[in-house]
Amino acid sequence: MEQSSDLAAAIDAAAVALVDVLDAAGVRHRMTVSPTQLRVLSLISSRPVTNVNGLAELLDVVPSSASRLCDRLEAVGLLRRVTDPRDRREVRLVPTPTAEALLRELRERRQRAVRAVLDRMPPRTQQELLLGLLAFARAAASEAQPDSSARTA
Repeated sequence: MEQSSDLAAAIDAAAVALVDVLDAAGVRHRMTVSPTQLRVLSLISSRPVTNVNGLAELLDVVPSSASRLCDRLEAVGLLRRVTDPRDRREVRLVPTPTAEALLRELRERRQRAVRAVLDRMPPRTQQELLLGLLAFARAAASEAQPDSSARTA
């Protein structure tokens, strides 16, 4: 049990270090776009059928707060509201090409920052980390999936 606690503490410390590395890589963007606005753009970019209500749910905020966030992003040319061609009552949130370029640049800067840290690790440790992260992701995904044996019982 103690090994499991030590491992959980080590993962927590590594997550904090990773967030610090990623945040440092994104410092340049914070001058023009807040971390919350970057998160909104990232969410919308990865979910092409998002509307304000859906965004509010993702952010766990009231729709009026999500709408104000969108207003600010729209005002600086990073977001557009477009009518859904299948349902004209629905308004979708769409990142502009400028927003997509911003997100792409941020992703590249973050990946370079992480690679710089990885380059300071021995190759064998990098491989062990990769295998551990893949196993962790699989275990986390299986936790999210209902147990198939429970469904058939």
